[in-house]
Amino acid sequence: MIARLAEQGAQGVIFGCTEIGLLVPEERSVLPVFDTAAIHAEDAVAFMLS
Repeated sequence: MIARLAEQGAQGVIFGCTEIGLLVPEERSVLPVFDTAAIHAEDAVAFMLS
C-alpha cells in the first residue's frame, strides 16, 4: 500500500495509530515514515528531562 502511495506522488506516510508501527516496520517503507506514537514518546521524554 505504501508503494502505491509513492507511485501516486506521496512524499511520506503518517502512522497515526499506535499499532501500525508494529505491523509495518519503518525499514520496509519506501517513503519517510512519521510514527506519531514514537514522536509523542520522544517529545514527552525530552520535556521531562528539560
